[in-house]
Amino acid sequence: MVAINTITNVTAWPESAAFPLLTMMTIIPLIAVVAILLLRSSAVALRIGIVTAMATVLLSFYLLSVFDVGLSGIQLAEEIHSLGFSYSVGVDGANILFIVLTAIFTLLALIYTAITRHANDRIYIACLLGYEAILIGAFSAMNLMQFWLWCLLELIPVVVLTIRAGTGQNKKWVVALLLQHWLSGLLMTLAGFLLLAFGLMNQMPDIATLTFDWVKLESVSDTRLQYGSLIFFLLFFGFAIRMPVFPFHGWLPVLAEQGTVASVAVFLVGLKLGVYAAIRFILPLIPEAAEQWSGFVLGLGLISIVYGALLALMQVNIRRLLAFAVVSHTGMLVIGIFDFNKYGMEGTILLSIAYGLATAGMLFSVGLIYERTRTAFIPRLGGLFDTHTTLAFLFIISALTTMVMPGTPGFDGAHLLIEGTAERYGWLVVTAILLGNLLAAGLLLRAFQQIFVTAPKRFQLPSVGTSTWFMGKRLISVVICGLLVGIGFHTTPWVHVIDQNVLASMNDRGTVLDSSSHAPIVPSTLTVPVETMGGRDE
Repeated sequence: MVAINTITNVTAWPESAAFPLLTMMTIIPLIAVVAILLLRSSAVALRIGIVTAMATVLLSFYLLSVFDVGLSGIQLAEEIHSLGFSYSVGVDGANILFIVLTAIFTLLALIYTAITRHANDRIYIACLLGYEAILIGAFSAMNLMQFWLWCLLELIPVVVLTIRAGTGQNKKWVVALLLQHWLSGLLMTLAGFLLLAFGLMNQMPDIATLTFDWVKLESVSDTRLQYGSLIFFLLFFGFAIRMPVFPFHGWLPVLAEQGTVASVAVFLVGLKLGVYAAIRFILPLIPEAAEQWSGFVLGLGLISIVYGALLALMQVNIRRLLAFAVVSHTGMLVIGIFDFNKYGMEGTILLSIAYGLATAGMLFSVGLIYERTRTAFIPRLGGLFDTHTTLAFLFIISALTTMVMPGTPGFDGAHLLIEGTAERYGWLVVTAILLGNLLAAGLLLRAFQQIFVTAPKRFQLPSVGTSTWFMGKRLISVVICGLLVGIGFHTTPWVHVIDQNVLASMNDRGTVLDSSSHAPIVPSTLTVPVETMGGRDE
């Protein structure tokens, strides 16, 4: 393995934007949270929440418009170093789409809230906006401790939303289980970050003082870093809890079953925080240890794919079914991360976005059905296609995305990931991945058939509601289905955004070499075979 000391290009925000965009996207929701908590009117609080979420979505579109896919490195960077305090944010191809996804999900969650019983809960609305600010702050953080602190703060809205608006009877037990898993992960992550920073400071002449700045740490190699394997396991296990991947997944089905649909849908972006953290902090900072233990990670990924799919097939609660489907999908993403090539990384990020949108679509669909039927148990449902046609289409289009069908972003993402996995591990591993995905496809088709197509198990009330109800569910369906279909048929621009820093980061550091031939797995001239990608425009 070769490691090249190189400084990542950093472009400050004044060169691209009219104002510190990333900080504004974090501050605006926080200001709205304070205003909502000070208000007494729930109707005004909801209006403020929706307006704030819309403003953040517009800022995220502006973020995409000023992002230069032809410029490598970190863009729109903001830094403050004063009185021992360090604040550093920026975006590149690895995190920008997750920020946009966070903004869109928050707006959809607030629209969902407006047509459900939570519309009058000011705390609920404030928590959704606070969650948005925390996720944007975490995704844009370019400082290890800054990222960790945002992840710690994330516990606040998740716990409050579960206690105040959960649908289960064992909310305190759910919170205790969540804290047990998350705090363990946070402690392991903190220990890994500290060992990494102190280890590089002690051994690398490039770093004279202790720093947690990602750009500085990324500019040196780990070839002489002591305890590299220990650091890897601390970081990987800490992030694996958040993804989640087998065997660290136990909290997710419980939270999905007991929590509210709106909070779980936003939380799906939070799950991607673990995937993003592995991409951001493991591969660039400890590539040698990551390469050494890639076989171990591959094993966990394969187990997650099959285990999650089999457990999902056994569920009678649709929320738990979708939670185990997420565990299965996460196994694919983990394998893609540790493919150590351009295809695998592109496929992982694109599939993360696709799976996030698709799973949110299915959760919104079953959540709105729950508001009408008051049940999430599949055996009690059936025959809902005629009365809830819009929600049926939302569910099936989202399910088709997770099945990686042509015309959806999941197809191109899976195509890239499989190509990268075949190059790295061979077709035997690819066959196992495809079999796991086939199981996931079968369970989602069966769930759709049992919920919407089969004869109802009990008397179904006609679909009645206010004009706001019908408008809200149609808006949610149109936005998610439009994004899935639009991205699916026009994937190339999004791959170019992702590609902005993926290959540059790998090649600049020279982090991955084929152990058998000692030749780079990803040559600098490699380009995406656009003409071979289904559903992709030139």
